[in-house]
Amino acid sequence: MTDSLRDQLLGLGFKPAPKPERKPERRPDPRREAHKPAGKGGAHPKPGQGGKPRPSQGAGKPRRSQEDIDLAKAYAIRAQREKDERIEAERVKQEEARVRREAKAKLEAFLKDKALNDAEADIARHFPYGGKIKRIYVNAEQLKALNGGELGVVQQNGRYLLVTAAVLAEAEALFAPAIALKVDPDAPAGDDPYADPQYQVPDDLVW
Repeated sequence: MTDSLRDQLLGLGFKPAPKPERKPERRPDPRREAHKPAGKGGAHPKPGQGGKPRPSQGAGKPRRSQEDIDLAKAYAIRAQREKDERIEAERVKQEEARVRREAKAKLEAFLKDKALNDAEADIARHFPYGGKIKRIYVNAEQLKALNGGELGVVQQNGRYLLVTAAVLAEAEALFAPAIALKVDPDAPAGDDPYADPQYQVPDDLVW
């Protein structure tokens, strides 16, 4: 309202409206806040500050005994040892195969042009080799020399080569398993029943 209207009202005896009294602000009492329980939205107590302790990570899992640990170590050591043995056995096997291949290659090169096989020979000389009875065809002169130890037989790639005693000795030094027939002239005749020239097996006999 305007000042003139206010003055008129005051003149008629009206009193101005009292101003509302301003209440002082209340400050929180720290002693009361300390005892106030945590409600919704309140801070959760930390472990070790009045709250329940957290269960450890290993809770509920059975602990392994020292005996179980030692047994597991023993199994691991044995498994590693067996693995090492297999690896070593395979290495030895491969090495033996390599040495065998090289020896056979050297023998093949050494025997080149040294075979004395006679294409016209018709006498079968039988001999044991590799658990079976094998044969090589020779003539009468070669048969006599073979039985006297002057000649010998070498196996090469499935063939049986007639060679001199000197060549046979060199071949034996290179690769002994290839020696198919080596006659000792000083051995008793009964040691080699197939040395008898009269002992001939029919060619059509299956061994």
